[in-house]
Amino acid sequence: MLSAAALARTLIVALLAGVLAFAPARAQQVITTTTVTWTYTVSGGDEGDVFGDDEGFIDEDEALLGDDAMAADAGADDFGGATRRYAPHADLATLGRAKAQYGPFSVIDGTTVRMAGDVDGATPRQFAAMMAAHPTLKRIEMVDCPGSLDEAANLILARAIRRAGMETIVPRGGSVRSGAVELWMAGVRRSAAPDAEFGVHSWADEYGREARDYPESDPVHAEYLSYYREMGLDDTKARAFYTMTNATPFDDVTYLTRDDMARYVTLN
Repeated sequence: MLSAAALARTLIVALLAGVLAFAPARAQQVITTTTVTWTYTVSGGDEGDVFGDDEGFIDEDEALLGDDAMAADAGADDFGGATRRYAPHADLATLGRAKAQYGPFSVIDGTTVRMAGDVDGATPRQFAAMMAAHPTLKRIEMVDCPGSLDEAANLILARAIRRAGMETIVPRGGSVRSGAVELWMAGVRRSAAPDAEFGVHSWADEYGREARDYPESDPVHAEYLSYYREMGLDDTKARAFYTMTNATPFDDVTYLTRDDMARYVTLN
């Protein structure tokens, strides 16, 4: 029989052997679990898809927005620093009961969406998600729209509205201001109630510089003039409208009526 001391030594050796045998297996488990890496590309905005770069998935939002889909991410650089065209209002109008909400857009029924609120970098993708979910939408009622916090995104959204064949309407008591005026101009058909309000002023970049602070040859001016021509204004009216809006400083607003807008833009 083993003595008590020998038995103790045997048990210690057996215990150490067990520990040594277990240690490599445990170390391998740690390596395995910590070296597995999942890489995702997030396509921006609250409704953006998540997909692997090499999986071949189509981003539905990008397909709806077209080639300009990623331009909003570039921010001010693509537009000479123009980042804001925004005129806040005292109160946002009541939209009524909505079937679904996508940022500033509220789906009212199968053909109508109401808009109240500003445009930021996420808004183009919110619009794309809305159109994917509600493809029969035909008109946007612009109830209370103060403008854009991101001009690159605003112009992307405007072109998406035009490509979608949407009608834009400023209803009775409605107000569109600043960058939202460009959105209203994007409609394939544009209309406004007799008391509709249009507020215009100059854009401003992230450093507080306004349109008048940039030389006439700067590409940022050409971007706006090109957009106005895309929306049906001839060159003379495009330049006149752009000059008129920029005559009012960014921190002020000039209010126009439906008849004032009709001097520049065809109403239906």
